[in-house]
Order: sequence, then structure tokens, then C-alpha cells
Amino acid sequence: MASIDSRPPKFLHAGKTDVGMKRNHNEDNFELVPEHGLFLVADGMGGHASGEVASQIAIETISAFFRDACSDLDITWPYKEEKSRSNIENVFANAVRYANLRVFEKASEDSRYKGMGTTFVGITFRDKRHFVAHVGDSRCYRVRNGKLEHMTEDHSLLNDYKKMAKLTAEEERNFPHKNIIVRALGMKETVLVDIGSDSLHVGDIFILCSDGLNGEVPDDEILEITMQNLDDLDAMSSTLISRANAHGGKDNVTVVAIRIVEP
Repeated sequence: MASIDSRPPKFLHAGKTDVGMKRNHNEDNFELVPEHGLFLVADGMGGHASGEVASQIAIETISAFFRDACSDLDITWPYKEEKSRSNIENVFANAVRYANLRVFEKASEDSRYKGMGTTFVGITFRDKRHFVAHVGDSRCYRVRNGKLEHMTEDHSLLNDYKKMAKLTAEEERNFPHKNIIVRALGMKETVLVDIGSDSLHVGDIFILCSDGLNGEVPDDEILEITMQNLDDLDAMSSTLISRANAHGGKDNVTVVAIRIVEP
């Protein structure tokens, strides 16, 4: 297969992570790879620092796979190409599938890491489009023309219930199994990766986050903070994290923000 040679758009970016107000260690990881237009967030789970190991393996594996594939796709192509997906979509999905296998194997080989896993969300830009890959309940938002849009759908028990029955806002807040994830990296030897794509507009803002943000901060406040910090993505990321902590900070929280400057 040919290398990925199309250039990403021009953008600004920032990323931050915080342990939150209740946890004693941070199991989130993120990576910014601006030279390849690639941004990644992973939220580990498993306790006793094994979640941190899972999220780190995922981030390192996906970024390394992607970097190699941008030079020569034949170097790292352990899975068959899905003909319904574009070149870049296959690279992204296979990078995540390979990361899933790495986490699963580590958990299987070492009893210290038994049961560990991680959610994942990432975005990359090619050919005036964005491509989002995700597994679990880490999210990608897009802010366009002053409106906040969900670019991912949570793989969670709560979201499954919401599909089956209309829940009131109070029922959703009091749902007893909010933290149960139905899909994550490392749970099984293989994983289904969701890939979404859409065209890019100048001024688009993308926010990748662990559920430590959206679990504490409602959409209207995320939008408000985003619109107040359009020209300072570092301040945007810091303010979103601070707001999550002000609302209780029950979980680690990670935010990566990207603004498209030229398509």
C-alpha cells in the first residue's frame, strides 16, 4: 500500500490532564502528534495503577503504528483492509485494534494487570476531513458556528439504556451503573472500533476528553467555556479541567483541544 502523503490542515492545539479531586493517581494518558495531525486520549481502568499501564500501552502503540504507517503502510499492517473504509480509516482502525491486542496480551501474561483496560478516543485530519476513532466512553466534541455536537457515542450501559427507554434527566443522573463500559481496549482479544468522518470548516474546534470532564460538566458549560476561550486553547483546556474539579472532580480528567485555522 502507498504511504499517507496528504498534508493535514493548519491548526492550533493544546492538551492537559489532571488527577482530579478524589483519586490518588492519574490513569489517563494523552498524546499530541501535530506533525501527523493526530491527537489521542485514553482513560485507563483496573485499579492499582494497572489502568495507567493500559492507557499508556494504548497511546504508545497507536501513535507508533500511525507514525510508521505514514511512511509505509506495509511496515505495520497486521489486519486485513476493510474495503468499505478509506486508506486513513483503515490505518486508524487497525492501529486501535493492534493497541487492543497489546493491552489484552499484557493483561493475560502478567497477573498484576489482570482485568485492566482502557477507553480511547482519537482524531486525525486528512484531505480537508476529520476522522475520529473511539472505543468506550471517552468523547470527541465539535464546536461549529457556536453549537456543540457529539462526534462519538458512548459505549456504556447507560447509553444502551437510553437507546431502549427515554430517561428523564433525574433518572439519568441517578442511574446506578453509570461507570459500566460495554466496550474497551483490552477486554477481549479483538475489538470493534467506531470510525466517524466529516468535512472540515475553518474555525472548527474539536475537544477530546476522558469522562472525567463530561461526567462533571454539562454540555452547556463546555460550550460556554469553549466560546470564551477561542483564542487561547491552553486556557480553554485548563478552564474545562478546573470546572470539572469545581463540580467535584471525582475522576481523572483529560482535555485535548484543536482549532482548525486553514483547511
